[in-house]
Amino acid sequence: MADHCTRKLIVEVCNAKNLMPKDGQGTASAYAIVDFDGQRRRTKTKLRDLNPVWDEKLEFLVHDIQSMPAELLEINLYNDKKTGKRSTFLGKVKLPGTAFVKAGEETLVYYPLEKRSVFSQIKGDIGVKVFYVDEEAPLAPAESSAEPEKKAEAAEEKPPENPKPEEDKKAEEEKPKEEAPKEEEKPNPTPAETSKSEDTAAAAAATPATPTTPTPPPSEVENPPLAHKEEQTSTKVAAKTKAESTQLIINELELRPLSGDQTRIAFDLVDRMPFLYVRVVKAKRANKEPVCPLHAKLVIGTHSIKTKSQIDKDWDQVFAFDKEGLNSTSLEVSVWAEEQKKEEQKEGDAAAVVVVENCLGTVSFDLQEVPKRVPPDSPLAPQWYSLESDKSSGNDVMVSVWIGTQADEAFQEAWQSDSGGLIPETRAKVYLSPKLWYLRLTVIQTQDLQLGSGSEAKVRSPELYVKAQLGAQVFKTSRAQVGSTWNEDLVFVAAEPFEPFLVVLVEDWSNGQSVGQAKIHVPSLERRTDDKAELKSRWFNLVGAENKPYAGRIHVRACLEGGYHVLDEAANATSDVRATAKQLAKSPIGLLDVGIRGASNLLPVKTKDGTRGTTDAYVVAKYGPKWVRTRTILDRFNPRWNEQYTWDVYDPCTVLTIGVFDNGRYKRDESGKPGRDLRIGKIRVRLSTLDTNRVYLNSYTLTVLLPNGAKKMGEIEIAVRFSCSSWLSLIQAYGTPMLPRMHYLRPLGPAQQDILRQTAMRIVTARLARSEPPLGQEVVQFMLDTDTHVWSMRKSKANWFRVVGCLSRAAILARWLDGIRTWAHPPTTVLVHALLIAVVMCPQLVLPTVFMYAFLILALRFRYRMRVPHNVDLRLSYVDAVSPDELDEEFDGLPTTRSPDTIRFRYDRLRALASRAQTLLGDLAAQGERLEALFNWKDPRATSIFVVVCLFASLVFYVVPFKVFVLGSGFYYIRHPRFRGDMPSAPLNFFRRLPSLSDQIM
Repeated sequence: MADHCTRKLIVEVCNAKNLMPKDGQGTASAYAIVDFDGQRRRTKTKLRDLNPVWDEKLEFLVHDIQSMPAELLEINLYNDKKTGKRSTFLGKVKLPGTAFVKAGEETLVYYPLEKRSVFSQIKGDIGVKVFYVDEEAPLAPAESSAEPEKKAEAAEEKPPENPKPEEDKKAEEEKPKEEAPKEEEKPNPTPAETSKSEDTAAAAAATPATPTTPTPPPSEVENPPLAHKEEQTSTKVAAKTKAESTQLIINELELRPLSGDQTRIAFDLVDRMPFLYVRVVKAKRANKEPVCPLHAKLVIGTHSIKTKSQIDKDWDQVFAFDKEGLNSTSLEVSVWAEEQKKEEQKEGDAAAVVVVENCLGTVSFDLQEVPKRVPPDSPLAPQWYSLESDKSSGNDVMVSVWIGTQADEAFQEAWQSDSGGLIPETRAKVYLSPKLWYLRLTVIQTQDLQLGSGSEAKVRSPELYVKAQLGAQVFKTSRAQVGSTWNEDLVFVAAEPFEPFLVVLVEDWSNGQSVGQAKIHVPSLERRTDDKAELKSRWFNLVGAENKPYAGRIHVRACLEGGYHVLDEAANATSDVRATAKQLAKSPIGLLDVGIRGASNLLPVKTKDGTRGTTDAYVVAKYGPKWVRTRTILDRFNPRWNEQYTWDVYDPCTVLTIGVFDNGRYKRDESGKPGRDLRIGKIRVRLSTLDTNRVYLNSYTLTVLLPNGAKKMGEIEIAVRFSCSSWLSLIQAYGTPMLPRMHYLRPLGPAQQDILRQTAMRIVTARLARSEPPLGQEVVQFMLDTDTHVWSMRKSKANWFRVVGCLSRAAILARWLDGIRTWAHPPTTVLVHALLIAVVMCPQLVLPTVFMYAFLILALRFRYRMRVPHNVDLRLSYVDAVSPDELDEEFDGLPTTRSPDTIRFRYDRLRALASRAQTLLGDLAAQGERLEALFNWKDPRATSIFVVVCLFASLVFYVVPFKVFVLGSGFYYIRHPRFRGDMPSAPLNFFRRLPSLSDQIM
């Protein structure tokens, strides 16, 4: 970025709605104060208006461009003290710097006003637009037209020539009466403070801002603290001063560790793996003739690798050898010249050119004397070494050799011995899911349609429907007569970068022909974040078939919905619930560190050279939009990756998914097509089950479901740590809605959600498969559980037993009450009599006793809480008792490929299960219909009896106190079996005799 480039933050305060009246006269005179990076701006006061409209643009200077995401923008609303008794607080809004967008992408967003304290009476919303512009970028016309207004506002902010000290004194006297507001929330700063802030504005740019994000507390591990606070502060000051001079500023949010031991921050959950690093830079020949390509060869034990061939160019290649796999104590580096020689042929034949490799010399290194390097030490400088050779002398090679770990910065781009070298498909990579939006198309009506001029078009009344297509997604409206209105919403999933056009077609249902079509440019659609902004509808001309220029027009309303979270995962494994729009972004509440240490006892999944089994394992971890893939360890059943990754956590009730796969894509078959990656197993970790700032180091069993049953493929060892710096924000997250606000204001139907979820999964799968190297379709589908909607007899049984398990608590309570009622244990029944008397005599103690009992039970169960996050439960998944035919049905795709006899058997089995469900539903419906029949006089005699009983009961309850009734009913229910008959009671017999609608079903 150039030195002269500066950034300005523009805050457009548009309006507010439904403010709390605070002036004592049922209204309010509101104005806004905006604070950002030590700068303060103020809007004008709107007198006596609970829905004020300002439409003012406030301009702030961004002192540090790269630290802008860490800044906080605060907007405070006040009631002007000139119109009321005092300056009253009306609400505030805090926006993180991550919610700022570029000019041109801003939209009007309404934020609910927050309280300053628990006792504040605040309501209403404020609508603002926040965006930033660079000095080089041209300003919008609206901004240039607003310059006089900005100058006027700047003139208002300057200290006047004749200030009014008496008003400031009144403000200082009234300030202690209020609830100790913060210094930045003062409604009217004094002129001295204003001039002081203006004098120090230039110095503020060079002064490093104090980080607003607190450092997470130390986790419960044996490692010492990463760095001291003083060291962090001094390092950040030095780094920031250097960055301002060179304009090469490190993004503090992406590269958090700016000081201290970076290797401990990045690799404190995994083991240090020693690697032998060899960096071969270039070679120097004593005799430069003839000019020919040179390459270096490294030999260490059974490992032999050479660099690329270069002519008058440096190699500058780094090789990393796994130290545990080395079987030698010396390293030899040799340089070879590829000389071309002509080979003599027979008479009449052309001379053949043969490439002959000539060794220029060798240099040996004793591995026992190789130095060790651990970051943050500076890289080891390469040195010139003389090559020893019997044929020539004076040749040198520039090499550096050191012992390091996987934390070395050269590791990612180095040739790695345990992952096959420089194969792209075996390297560690980070992937990002595409940014998904919901595209809402509201079809309103059509006009002036050209349906043809024949007599048939005049006689018949055609039915039309509208079909819209975005990529591979096609949705249709219902059928309607010509001239009717639809007012139907069609919702699509759009991924950035967007498809160029949304095609809208009007078709005649009677003959299946297209009337016309229109194209809507998707990238230029309006983006909204809530339902408060009114969208503008548009008319589009329809182009008919055979390039007919005009076939009518269609009235639609289209927008990109940024207030939703596009569901692209299974509902039980959601890892991200944030809204799509950047303006609605929130600050993270913590960090998730995952250390993928290794696996053990993996089973072979393929054969190598047709003789023995092998496994080339790698791990994929997914949380939020970020996917990580470790490097592939080739031909090992106990691979050790020891890689660590970090995610920002925005919601604690989310799930981390980790899958292990066998890499089959780095090898190609005879036709040149890559193979498929095979599943080895998958685990999930729910963050809400983890204690904060604690390291969980455990091994989990990897189980995969195959057509012949569940199979244990080995174990994976991972370390997980959920760090949270603020307990308050973590507890507040449990009280906030799970999904963004638009999901509750304009909810999507369950069926529509399932369709959109499957569409989003297909888009994510296709986009990641187009990456380089690709993340295989089978890998993404396994991680996202794209087959959760597919019918499975095993899953149906598992869900049934889950329901039975939940109802078992009620069954246990019913059995306990039946034992009390039948006097199975007389002392317990006598105690229940005493408890009933106490409840009736002192009903005010019922709720305190219940909650105290629940508190004691939960407190006693704390010691038996879960210590280790749960893995996949084979018994709960019902994979042990499933039949082979049920598994074969589960793996059968759509459409089925099985034989007709097999399909007939499965269909009959499904009909048998459906008949039981049908009977159960009928019985449940009959109970409700009997109750309705009692009030609808379907059985006049039964309803007459009930009427008489109601009249008699009303007279009895008028005379008998309610406590006596409860006590008598309780004693009657738990009476001794000697006073109880064996037959059902009269009320139960009466209810069972009531009619239902079962006899009216054909």
